[in-house]
Amino acid sequence: MKTYRHTLAGAQTTIHALETADDVEAAGRWLKAVQPRSLALDTETTGLDTFSRGHRLRTVQFGTGDVAWVAPFERGPAFAELARTVVTKCPELVIHNAAYDLLVLDRHGVAPVDQVAPRVRDTKILAHLCDSRQDFEGGVGISLKPLSAWYVDPSAPDTQAGLTQVFRSYGLTKDTGWAGIPYEDETYQRYAGLDVLLAYRLRPHLEQELERHGIPANLVEFEHRLMTICAGMERRGMLLDVPYTEGLVDRLEDDRAQFAAVADRYGVENVNSDRQVVAALQGMGESWDERTDGGALSVAKDVLLPMADMNDKWERLEIRRPNPLADAVLRAKRASKWRKSYALAMLTNRDAHDRIHPKINTLGAKTARASVSDPPLQQLPSKGWEIRRSIIAEPGMAYFSVDQSSVELVVLAALSQEPRMCQAIRDGRNLHDFTATLMFGDGFTKYQRGLAKIAGLGTSYQGGAKTLAKQTGLEVDVMKDTLTRYARAYPGIKRWARGLQAHALRNRCEIRTPSGRRLVLDRDKLYKAVAYICQSTARDTMGQALIDLEERGLTQYLNLWVHDEVLGTAPVGDVEAIAREVAETVRMDLYGVPIGTDAEVYGRTWAGGYGLPAEWAVG
Repeated sequence: MKTYRHTLAGAQTTIHALETADDVEAAGRWLKAVQPRSLALDTETTGLDTFSRGHRLRTVQFGTGDVAWVAPFERGPAFAELARTVVTKCPELVIHNAAYDLLVLDRHGVAPVDQVAPRVRDTKILAHLCDSRQDFEGGVGISLKPLSAWYVDPSAPDTQAGLTQVFRSYGLTKDTGWAGIPYEDETYQRYAGLDVLLAYRLRPHLEQELERHGIPANLVEFEHRLMTICAGMERRGMLLDVPYTEGLVDRLEDDRAQFAAVADRYGVENVNSDRQVVAALQGMGESWDERTDGGALSVAKDVLLPMADMNDKWERLEIRRPNPLADAVLRAKRASKWRKSYALAMLTNRDAHDRIHPKINTLGAKTARASVSDPPLQQLPSKGWEIRRSIIAEPGMAYFSVDQSSVELVVLAALSQEPRMCQAIRDGRNLHDFTATLMFGDGFTKYQRGLAKIAGLGTSYQGGAKTLAKQTGLEVDVMKDTLTRYARAYPGIKRWARGLQAHALRNRCEIRTPSGRRLVLDRDKLYKAVAYICQSTARDTMGQALIDLEERGLTQYLNLWVHDEVLGTAPVGDVEAIAREVAETVRMDLYGVPIGTDAEVYGRTWAGGYGLPAEWAVG
C-alpha cells in the first residue's frame, strides 16, 4: 500500500492507494472502526464513453475529509468486493457529478443506479443551486476544482492539469491517457484520492450557502430525483440502425464534398477559412457589420443564414435571393459536423448491443435547462429526418413523442398574468392567430402571423429587434414595429417585465423562479430577466412532469428528454394508449394557465415524425 500525505486547509490528510489483499483488509478494518455515516465517492475510468465496448472501471475511491482509500477495481475480485461493500452499505454517499459515477458503477456490476441514487448527495447539484454562473460570468463555477479552491483551500492543486503532462511522459495523449497510465503512478493515485477529500470537505460549505440563500429543501430533492430519472434514461439508451448509419457516414461526406465544390467555384478553397469566405462574399457585393471578438468580420452561422435566405431552422424566408456561396458554406459545414458529431460518434460509442446512450445533463445551462450530449441530439433541427432515422425501435416496439404545447408562451402568460393572453390559452384558441388579430386585425396575412409568432418567442427569450432581425433576415425596423405592436397587444407583459427588472436591481441582480431557484443576472443585462425566468420555469414544468411520470410507472418507456419533449418506445399494440397516458400526466396548470400537450406515434424510427420518405422506412 502506498500512502501519501497532503495538507488541505491547514490540516494533514492521508491518501492510501491499495495494492494487495492485505491492503483491502486494512481498508475494511478502517470502515468497521469508523463506521462512517457518510463517505465521499469517486471513480476513475478509461473515458467518458460509459457504455462503449472498451470502457473499463479502473478505480473506486472513497473516504472522508481526512482519509481517502483508492481501490484498483481493475485488479480483481477483492478490490471489486470492497467497492461493492462501500457503495451498497454506506448510509450516504457524497459524489460530484453523481450521474456519471452512478452509471459507471451500474455498468460494471457494482450496484444498480436506482438502489444507490436515493442515498447520494451530489455536490455539483448543490453548487448549481447556490450559484449557477461559471467563473467567467462572475460566479465560482460548478466543477470540483474551482469550487474547492473557493470554499475549501485556495492552494488545492489541480492534479488533472498535472496529469496531462504525466500522460505525455508515457507517450499518451489526453484521450488515451486515462486508459493507459499505470495505476502505480503517484500523480494518478494522488489525483484519485484528492477528489474524494475535496468533495467531502466541499459539501458542508455548499449546504451553508444553500441555507444562506434560502434555497428550498424540496428543490434540492427535486433535482436529485430528476438526476436519477435521467440517469435511468441514459442507461436505457436507444437502438442504432448500424447499416443505415454506416451508409449515412458516406452520404454526408458526399454532401460535404458537393457543397465544398460549389464554394470552390466562388474562390473559397476551404469553407473553414473565414478570411476566404469574407473576401468572396464581399466580392459578390454582400455587406454586413457583425464582427468576431478579435474585430474581424464574422461569417458565423447566424450571419450566413440570412444571406442564404434562411432562418435559424433552415427554412426559406423568401425575403431575398439566396446567396449561393453562403448556402454552400453552411451546408458543407453542417454535413461535416453531422458526419463527425452524429454518425461517426454513434457508431464509435455504441454498446455491445448496438445501443447508444446519450448523456442528459439535467442542469445543462445557467437557467437549469437540460442539455444532451454524446451525441448532441438537442441541437438537431426541428425539421429533418436524416440523423433521427439512425434511431430505431426494437422489433415489436414503436416510438412515440409527447411535448408541451407552446410552453414558452404559456409560461410567459402565466408568470405575467397578462389577462388577454391567459384567457386565450384557457379558451383553447390558437395563440399565434389570436395574437396576429390583436396586432394586425382580423384580416392578418400568413406573413403577419409569422411576425406575431416571432414577436412572442422573441419576447419570452428577450431577443431584441437587432437579434430577431439577424435570426430572421428581416429588417431591424420591421422587427421594431413588430415588437411595438406585440407590446400594445399585451401590455401586461411589458409591465411585468419592468417590475421583474426593478426587483432584480433592488436584490443584487437576483431573481427567483416559482420553484425557488436562484438566478443571478449581469447588472448591464437585466433585460434578460424575462428570458431567464421563462426558460427556467419551462424547464421545471417538464422536470415535474418527469417526476409525475416516475410515480405512475411511466418512465420505464422513456428514452430521451429534449427541451419540452420526451421521446419513448412502447409495444406496438399499446403505444397509442401509453402515449396518451404520458401526455395526460405531462399536462398541468401553471398559475391557472393550462400547459397542454401533444402526443404523436412515430413508428419504428424517431424519424417517423419528421417527414421520413417512404423509401427510407424501417423494414
